[in-house]
Amino acid sequence: MRDFKPNTPYTTPFFLLKTKETKRVKGVEVKQREKEEKPRFCTFKTFGGTEKEVNNVTVVENTATVETWYTPDIKADSAIEVNGIQYEILGTPENINMRNQYMQIKVRAVKGSA
Repeated sequence: MRDFKPNTPYTTPFFLLKTKETKRVKGVEVKQREKEEKPRFCTFKTFGGTEKEVNNVTVVENTATVETWYTPDIKADSAIEVNGIQYEILGTPENINMRNQYMQIKVRAVKGSA
């Protein structure tokens, strides 16, 4: 088995947004998050987003793949902020090769709606 090595250096700064509290407001789950003061670094690849069909209309969803150093602080209920845009974590972050060295995360931009 070959060891995983990042293809590019971790040069994109991001802030971890840890979930402190979850409330239900008018039937919708709202998470209160706290932003860390110091940035962490990652590779951030969007690949042009993800196409999906909503009400028979094809839309492009702002998704990305993030690789960074492993930390147990990054969890499925956390979020990250890159260049002022918040992204929610999709699924469970992957601990690559279960070595607690690198991790990969799938994220989606958080959008407000009327």
